[in-house]
Amino acid sequence: SGPVQGQMHFPAGYGLHPPNYSVPSGHYSQVPNKAAASHLDNEYRASYYPTYYSAPAQNIMTPSVGTNVLSPQESQQLYKSPPHTVGSVEGPIQGAISSASYLHTSAQQSYSVFANHYSTSVGSSVASQGFPLNSDHYTMPVASSAVYPNVSYPVAAGNVYGQAFTSQSLPAVGQFKETNTFSSQSTSVPHLLQQHIPMGYNSTSAISSAQSIQDNLSGSLTGSVAEVNNQINRGGIDSSQSVHSVKQTVPFTKPGAGTSASSAVNSSVRTSAPSLSSQPRSSPSVTQSPESALQEGMQYGGYVNNQASSAPAPLSSSSDDEEEDEEDEEAALDSSSTTSSASPVLNNYDALEGGGYPETRSVTSSPVPAPSAPQTSKASKPFGYGYPALQPGYQNAAPPTPVQPSNPAQHPGFQHYPQQYPGVNQLSSSLGGLSLQHSQQPESLRPVNLTQERNILPVSSVPAPVPNLNSDLRKLNCSPDSFRCTLTNIPQTQALLNKAKLPLGLLLHPFRDLTQLPVITSSTIVRCRSCRTYINPFVSFIDQRRWKCNLCYRVNDVPEEFMYNPLTRSYGEPHKRPEVQNSTVEFIASSDYMLRPPQPAVYLFVLDVSHNAVEAGYLTIVCQSLLENLDKLPGDSRTRIGFITFDSTVQFYNLQEGLSQPQMLIVSDIDDIFLPTPDSLLVNLHESKELIKDLLNALPNMFTNTRETHSALGPALQAAFKLMSPTGGRISVFQTQLPSLGAGLLHSREDPNQRSSTKVVQHLGPATDFYKKLALDCSGQQTAVDLFLLSSQYSDLASLACMSKYSAGCIYYYPSFHCTHNPAQAEKLQKDLKRYLTRKIGFEAVMRIRCTKGLSIHTFHGNFFVRSTDLLSLANVNPDAGFAVQMSIEESLTDTSLACFQTALLYTSSKGERRIRVHTLCLPVVSSLADVYAGADVQAVVCLLANMAVDRSVSSSLSDARDALVNAVIDSLAAYMSTASNLQQSMLIAPNSLKLFPLYILALLKQKAFRTGMSTRLDDRVYAMCQMKSQPLVHLMKMIHPNLYRIDKLIDETTIHVNDRVVPQPPLQKLSAEKLTREGAFLMDCGSIFYIWIGKNCDNSFIKDVLGYPNYASVPQKMTQLPEVDALSSERTRSFISWLRDSRPLSPVLQVIKDENPAKTDFFQHLIEDRTEAAFSYYEFLLNIQQQICK
Repeated sequence: SGPVQGQMHFPAGYGLHPPNYSVPSGHYSQVPNKAAASHLDNEYRASYYPTYYSAPAQNIMTPSVGTNVLSPQESQQLYKSPPHTVGSVEGPIQGAISSASYLHTSAQQSYSVFANHYSTSVGSSVASQGFPLNSDHYTMPVASSAVYPNVSYPVAAGNVYGQAFTSQSLPAVGQFKETNTFSSQSTSVPHLLQQHIPMGYNSTSAISSAQSIQDNLSGSLTGSVAEVNNQINRGGIDSSQSVHSVKQTVPFTKPGAGTSASSAVNSSVRTSAPSLSSQPRSSPSVTQSPESALQEGMQYGGYVNNQASSAPAPLSSSSDDEEEDEEDEEAALDSSSTTSSASPVLNNYDALEGGGYPETRSVTSSPVPAPSAPQTSKASKPFGYGYPALQPGYQNAAPPTPVQPSNPAQHPGFQHYPQQYPGVNQLSSSLGGLSLQHSQQPESLRPVNLTQERNILPVSSVPAPVPNLNSDLRKLNCSPDSFRCTLTNIPQTQALLNKAKLPLGLLLHPFRDLTQLPVITSSTIVRCRSCRTYINPFVSFIDQRRWKCNLCYRVNDVPEEFMYNPLTRSYGEPHKRPEVQNSTVEFIASSDYMLRPPQPAVYLFVLDVSHNAVEAGYLTIVCQSLLENLDKLPGDSRTRIGFITFDSTVQFYNLQEGLSQPQMLIVSDIDDIFLPTPDSLLVNLHESKELIKDLLNALPNMFTNTRETHSALGPALQAAFKLMSPTGGRISVFQTQLPSLGAGLLHSREDPNQRSSTKVVQHLGPATDFYKKLALDCSGQQTAVDLFLLSSQYSDLASLACMSKYSAGCIYYYPSFHCTHNPAQAEKLQKDLKRYLTRKIGFEAVMRIRCTKGLSIHTFHGNFFVRSTDLLSLANVNPDAGFAVQMSIEESLTDTSLACFQTALLYTSSKGERRIRVHTLCLPVVSSLADVYAGADVQAVVCLLANMAVDRSVSSSLSDARDALVNAVIDSLAAYMSTASNLQQSMLIAPNSLKLFPLYILALLKQKAFRTGMSTRLDDRVYAMCQMKSQPLVHLMKMIHPNLYRIDKLIDETTIHVNDRVVPQPPLQKLSAEKLTREGAFLMDCGSIFYIWIGKNCDNSFIKDVLGYPNYASVPQKMTQLPEVDALSSERTRSFISWLRDSRPLSPVLQVIKDENPAKTDFFQHLIEDRTEAAFSYYEFLLNIQQQICK
């Protein structure tokens, strides 16, 4: 009953399991055509899309409970509440697993870092799926007679970075400190959290100097649970339960696939209890001692993976073999031998592609001894030391003056190389940041008295801060619209970051639509041999033949092919290649470098046709949109399409070419769903286009008289998964009610009487793990699920959203949808579908973020699945998806002046091309607290905090999340004010860079996701949270803090010219009723909706010219469109609104509101500076912040 290939012809064995192979090795080339063709063709090309994953026989392992030892300091208090229970974990096991210990709580503590408002769990470093990372060699297929010796490289000074552990020696102890403070006082609010931990997040670095500042804390939360990799992390367990169990199963693992161990921590926080650990703190151990398990002060949550939609523990997504198949491609694209020394032979993609630094991997948490100071020179060599006799281009990133490291003996980029260094007087650092410490105080540090300065909003939108780099680097840097950091000045140490009380993280929009994108077709994709970084503008060329990596400082050879510049048609100037001149590039990989054929574009539409759906009338809009955009669907001649409808049964449609009309096939056995004709349900779009059009024309009327009120969504999704498994692709689900039949059925959990609750908001997490498990199955088969929820009743979006969160899909929500009663929503659906059906799409994608040695990424936010330590699996990627990551500083950055970040997105285009989009960001490293504040990006900080607060709401409680947001403002402003002199207690001072921070946090507290005391439907709240986790910064900020403009005098405003249009630029107004006047008209841009508020005494000329009515009284109560009137004011108004609309993925609804209209309540709710019954005004909020700081 499994799916069968239809009209499309695939290579032999297309639907079979790929063999359990070892990746061919040879200087990292991984190029099939460089070896024996017949052997590789048979082994790597023949099979690609497995029809199913089979689960091997499961070995059951119950973790043992180690003896917990209390230190004298910890013994002062005893744990009062029931402990967490770690259930037995099933799955195949490699080697010994560290014993689990019950993890309890920390003693009441004073404030350390705001990090810990969100911190509840620690992800230990583990080997990625497949073979252990630090193994010397494995059996390789005989592809040639070449012998590749194993080579070890000198270890850089400093801490172990990117450690990986084999499953035979897995540390399972995590430690961190937890506080949830309001001001600097500890507030003990016992609560229980249950969070899921991403596999392999590094928690093994040695304790840095940052730890010493927190030694006075009375206890810490310690815990360890050894669990098995390749498991599904169950979600949706109510955090209010006193006993939490973690039960995990092994999904779709193919026989013979390698397994490795993962550790997860399930913990409660902020209770009055000593820490319990499996060993005394003073005893060293190969399995980490608690004191060295995690660097103290991990900013904003340490190694956190929050339950809802930040990175789920990468326990499984697909079998190891398919993972290597999928991910080896990125490594395979590199055909260059970029170093002269031989490469280690590695079978595992995670090591080969470079998740960490292979030469520094260790199974201990002890720091690597620093090498002795080099004898070749009296001074340590700055990374990127200059070559003395070359043209300036080779030091393409040179600063005005050289930067000498403060500690010559421990330069992180220094390694012993046989060549001699140039003379000291000729040395220059190729990467030089400009310090703020010795220059005049920048505008971003100008003190702002928040309680006195009332007009703090800029005239136009808030720009992203420009990193303090020299002009050459500034021009080369990545656009903040694609890649930005919360701090544009990176602190040298974790201790300095802790003092600033600001989160360190990245906001990404990696696949956004670009008007200019350098696309490079080259046989050589040059990457660092050690950390696998792609060559970029911030590397340094030592000479024509060598370049130094800007992330790990490894010296690499320049391959011969890279010496030729195709743009200038010149030879011998590698620094002028487009890869080195652009921080955002896209590489096209030829078919010679592919280990499998690219998948076709496959689209499956799953449509609710129950009575509720037919009554809402959405089918007409969906079918009409498909008919209009059928030829615009991204794809090529292989594009395939299919349709499934469902009510109490599931209906399939045979659209095989040659039929005179579509055939409906009904499956009524929803408890054992099957595909009636697997080979004719997904058909070639071009071959069966007429039948598809016939179906779309007939579908809206086929169920007009239906009386079926039930919804079998779960069985329909199971059938869709079976149908899509052979190829992968995109499933678009349209649902109008609560699923009520079969697998995945749900019951109403919302109590309408609790919508205005100021205390507990329940049911923010899923009620069942059915949809999450289904999403993981889909992700493993390269299938994403997009959800369109069009419902007038509660539909438990908290549960349904999981199908998109964990499969890298997206969610669309249309509350109170009705095609006639709510025309604005109908118009929005139509416009959204046009964008959705025609926008660019990437299939079978993976994304990895790399950063300068010493920095580490520990928590991801967005819709995806974490496949290994830092590899995000994206079955689909779209240009409207945003991501966020949290970071920490594991090793001091004192020996470098710049920090760099690089994200690489490997995907298959709709045309069947395998592409890699690379973004590289470069930021200066600073040593003073003032510089850190000067570089704060307040919008990025707020968006990262919003992501973290969503996770806290789901894993703990909404009130905890709200408290933590308030504390973020209190702590950061208190820290800043403590560094400033001559401040009076009655003043609330912020640096200019953070002057909008309290305003934005207040706006966040009044947003639907976090507001209390106001009637908020549960689905509305959950959708707002989903948007915060998946929207790019530019769109998310509109949701948090809308823009208000006065539009009745646009003729008098300054203008800009955009595509032959004259667009007025009115100034931003405060979100306060005091800015409104009854003689005016105002436009509020909330991101997904535009409100136009018309004052009662508004000028009749504006009403006539813009609204098309003679006077105020004649304007209707419901108006959703502006007419085209031949008047200058009408043209300017429509031009301005169109300009605002053009820049966003979702089409905003326009709603005209008269002053006495009851709908004005929605408008006034967004005036966040005003007081409401349940929330402070902005001024009252500032006074409250000041009061807390002065306590």
